[in-house]
Amino acid sequence: MTAPLLTINDMSIIFTSPDEPDIEAVRQVDLTLTPGKTLALVGESGCGKSVTARAVLRLLDRNADIRTGEILFEGEGGKVDIARLKPDSDAMRAIRGAQVSMIFQEPMSSLSPVHTIGDQIDEIIILHERLTPRQARERTIALLDQVGVPGARERANAYPFELSGGLRQRAMIAMALACTPKLLIADEPTTALDVTTQAQILDLLRQLQDDYGMAMLFITHDLGVVAEIADEIAVMYLGDVVEQGDVFDVFRAPRHPYTQALMNSVPRLQRKAERERLSPIKGNVPSPKDRPQGCAFTSRCPFAFEPCADTRPARTSLPGDHVARCHLLTRTRAEAMA
Repeated sequence: MTAPLLTINDMSIIFTSPDEPDIEAVRQVDLTLTPGKTLALVGESGCGKSVTARAVLRLLDRNADIRTGEILFEGEGGKVDIARLKPDSDAMRAIRGAQVSMIFQEPMSSLSPVHTIGDQIDEIIILHERLTPRQARERTIALLDQVGVPGARERANAYPFELSGGLRQRAMIAMALACTPKLLIADEPTTALDVTTQAQILDLLRQLQDDYGMAMLFITHDLGVVAEIADEIAVMYLGDVVEQGDVFDVFRAPRHPYTQALMNSVPRLQRKAERERLSPIKGNVPSPKDRPQGCAFTSRCPFAFEPCADTRPARTSLPGDHVARCHLLTRTRAEAMA
């Protein structure tokens, strides 16, 4: 067994406000990432996926606090608990960008509009690798060429607004890979791209992962992308990881009603009736301010029964490394033993 690169244990993230009660955006999350493997973090918008990812890089808002838990990272200097590091500390800066990098959701808002692509990548290389500007530029051109940017030497002098969406995304990937990180966090990197460019970016990420042997945390709401790129999956709902395991196990036999609802809402070409409607999940994700005391999915779950509203379900182990949080699983097990 390969030792984990990143282990998140019992992590809860609280947002504070002087005028409002504290909001628990992420609730006792447990995740493990292994070198060379991809963990997909999925769920509807507002479920805490990006907050969880940003916590690993300590890029949370000022009013956000990692209240409990640990983020254990096996870095170059040994194991360190990122949750205990200050965001602006030298130790955190040595990890961020060099050992853990992130591809942000929207390149146009993440890249500086007043600096060229090459200058922005050069800066990261000079900061972490201590190369001269000339050496950094040659490294930048090589990276842009590696990620498939045509005319890399000329494109390095281009500004973000001069590039297409696909080329901006490739430039973001080159920037994230500038220092050959051990962990790459990709926050919905294909959401704004057309299907052809999306397929090219996924192929590129898989190839780069094979080349570097890095772990990848892939955040998305597209289950088709998950099936194509992920080894493991964690399903989040209202800050809770409600189900996780091997991607084939979860897709073949989803056990949590929310995961089942997500699977049923995916369009299929093999629908029986020509005009058969999709099966959307009824209702909306509750506000974190109105989080149910028990299971977060209670208000939308068609199988909810008495304990669901009042008691948070425990993690139930299933065959393999498959786990889920649902009272139905414990009830089924109790009925089987009766």
